Amino acid sequence: MTSALLSLSALLAASALAVPAAGAAPQNDKPAAAPAGWERVDAAELARFAGSDGRTQAPAATGRTASAQADDSGTFALKSVRNGKFTATEKNYAAPNTGVLRARSAAVTGAWEGFAFEWHEATQTYALKSLANNRYVAVEGNYTGNAQNVLRARSTGAGTWERFTLYYNEDVDRWALQSALNGRFVAMENSYTGSLQYALRARSLEVTGSWEQFELFEIAG
Repeated sequence: MTSALLSLSALLAASALAVPAAGAAPQNDKPAAAPAGWERVDAAELARFAGSDGRTQAPAATGRTASAQADDSGTFALKSVRNGKFTATEKNYAAPNTGVLRARSAAVTGAWEGFAFEWHEATQTYALKSLANNRYVAVEGNYTGNAQNVLRARSTGAGTWERFTLYYNEDVDRWALQSALNGRFVAMENSYTGSLQYALRARSLEVTGSWEQFELFEIAG
């Protein structure tokens, strides 16, 4: 199981601001179905996975202790399989992209790459809360163009916009996130340019490959 512990240190330097990226936005035709070979992961299973020996240790990791609990699912970092980078919250980006999530960090060196996975029993979903700005990650369904459905840490509470189903595929040892808002899987926009390059967007109908796949690393506080 790919699950390692990372120690939090000082915050990263602020990211440079840039103009929103240009790129072709994939078409959204119908809600995505549960992918074959992938299983939904609840809080108890995530705690069990986090407590097992991981085969990969992330950069900056210094120790390993099981900290995930069923009622407080744990704090994690998401590493894109597509580009090998950790997801960070761009809290210094200018509006309307303040708090956008981007897979752009080579290591977990601060709270920018940390997210609390909070389990919601009633909906069987997770809310992701950024450690960088203490905001929940939302899918921006009302955005247009290539920014539509981008993930952004901007909410003070968690509703449908902020909820995700977590999947695990044991065969490939990878994780995937599905938005409760639009039923789409989260992809990393590797081909974008500008400030939204490597942005995370809930836009894929299925898990087709590395674009929608992530490694999950637990963070020790």
